[in-house]
Amino acid sequence: MDLIESTPAGGLAQGELSTGSLVSSTVGASAPMTVLAGGIVAAFAATGVVATPAAFVVVAVGLGVWAVGYAAMSRHVHNTGAFAAFIARGLGRIPGVGAGVLSLVSYNAIQISLYGLFGVAADGFATEHVGVRWPWWVWSSLAMFAVGVLGVRRVKLSGQVLAVLLAVEVAAVLLFDAGGFLHPAASHVSVAGLDPRGLAVAGVGGALAFVVASFVGFEGGPDYAEETADAGRAVPRSIYLTVAFTGGLYAVSAWALSVAVGPTQIVDAARNPDSGLPFSVIGAAGGALAVIANLTLLTSVFGALLAFHNVVARYVFAAARDRVLPSGLARIGRRSGAPVAGSVAQTVTALLVVAGFVVLGGDPFTQLFTWLSYLAALGVLALMVGTSVAVVGFFARNPHLPEGGLRTVLAPVVSGLGLVGVAWLTFSSSGTMLGHGASLLRWVFLALLAVAFGLGLARGAYLHANRAEAYQGIGASVPVSGTVPGQRVESGAYVGSAAQRPGMWS
Repeated sequence: MDLIESTPAGGLAQGELSTGSLVSSTVGASAPMTVLAGGIVAAFAATGVVATPAAFVVVAVGLGVWAVGYAAMSRHVHNTGAFAAFIARGLGRIPGVGAGVLSLVSYNAIQISLYGLFGVAADGFATEHVGVRWPWWVWSSLAMFAVGVLGVRRVKLSGQVLAVLLAVEVAAVLLFDAGGFLHPAASHVSVAGLDPRGLAVAGVGGALAFVVASFVGFEGGPDYAEETADAGRAVPRSIYLTVAFTGGLYAVSAWALSVAVGPTQIVDAARNPDSGLPFSVIGAAGGALAVIANLTLLTSVFGALLAFHNVVARYVFAAARDRVLPSGLARIGRRSGAPVAGSVAQTVTALLVVAGFVVLGGDPFTQLFTWLSYLAALGVLALMVGTSVAVVGFFARNPHLPEGGLRTVLAPVVSGLGLVGVAWLTFSSSGTMLGHGASLLRWVFLALLAVAFGLGLARGAYLHANRAEAYQGIGASVPVSGTVPGQRVESGAYVGSAAQRPGMWS
């Protein structure tokens, strides 16, 4: 058993991850096969936008611009609660605490939502191919147990599992793409799906909502900075590589699906529940391939579950270390160096939410998965907008840092304004994702996010007024592989040892 210890004896295990490990975790969180089988098909069906592949290109470019400032700040602030730390350093500690609580709600929402998707997909696969019919929540519970076990182990083990799962699902997606282009529905490969003029239609807001939700998770590299070798270089590289890889893969896959079915038929086919997209297209090349593709959907969702679980566990750890949550939640594994208490807390939270849906008779896909993934998309968009502003504030306070105006002002301002527009389109087009009752649900979800942020602000104000020593440590950069305990990094963030950092460790 990996006994736990409080943080005075040390922080999270350092030097565990490389650039490749980070990319595996962030791309795994985005879940390519899940995006192909779920997000892309749903975007065509719900919005009727034939140019959905072009929407992926537009969003990928926009996220690439946003990543410029995000990556620049990640070189100077190393903290496992990245959104919270960045906003604390750029806009102030109280907003940073608010962002931390909002992050916990948003990432818990996306992680827990995937249990609904996993349960439905596993039930369908087992019923059709194994002849076993269990309730969806049984499959979800098995996945939850496996994720919980891996979550308290060394993060390097999770990274290795994610790398294997990712390699398999990316290979399956690439085979699908190749098949789509080699066997087009027409006599040629149509580029209609990539025509940006096709985005000037009524359903574009809904299409962007689905596309943005597909990318959630790409921003997770800085959350592992404390456990990464040469974090100042590896983390920014992972951000750029993840955006480029997922953006290119998703755009090509959406285009390949359009080509395989035909741009004039893709919307009707996506809306037909009997069409079996995209697996019917894969099955045309051989029934065994369709079975394998269905199986990779399960491994894809499981990989995303594990990746988001790890992110939530680290946000819990960071919040407890900052005394926003009880300090006992900052306990780590003695041998693994993993945030054991945070991992257990996330598993318990997921168990309670899933159990609540089961008791209330909620639908695992249309409610558990759809509702919570929409909630998460809104929350992450808000955090990304806040981070854009924080980047400008941080570098304005630290003009001596070797980053140019393009990275510190222009890119974050332009991307921040663009993300505000995307957030509004996502909110106003909620009907495409939430269906019946969307007009009420979107306000309920917005209120939940506002309450979470407000509670964080209140907690931050309390710490400022009553626990000044702990308050001063909020958002501070921590020692990472390659830094010297007790020295200050270029940004002036204290990077002393765990025992030396004031107010941050119990």
